[in-house]
Amino acid sequence: MGNVWQLQEAKNKFSNLVDKAHHDGPQIVTRHGKESVVVLAIEDYQKLSRPKSDLVSFFKSSPLFGLKLDLARDKSSARDIEL
Repeated sequence: MGNVWQLQEAKNKFSNLVDKAHHDGPQIVTRHGKESVVVLAIEDYQKLSRPKSDLVSFFKSSPLFGLKLDLARDKSSARDIEL
């Protein structure tokens, strides 16, 4: 069977599909003969969705790092708008 499932088979054997995702890696589900979705273990998903670096490293690697920005707030009154 491998790791490719037709949608109807995946629905009928969902428990088996989940077990195979845990033991054999990501499982591909097809719809009308075309790859549609992937079922994978939560551990695999967390590895994929984990940020590559922390927030501090992200900002330090920014091209704007070290730039002197004027962050003073404009104290003038808000503009009038008609509602």
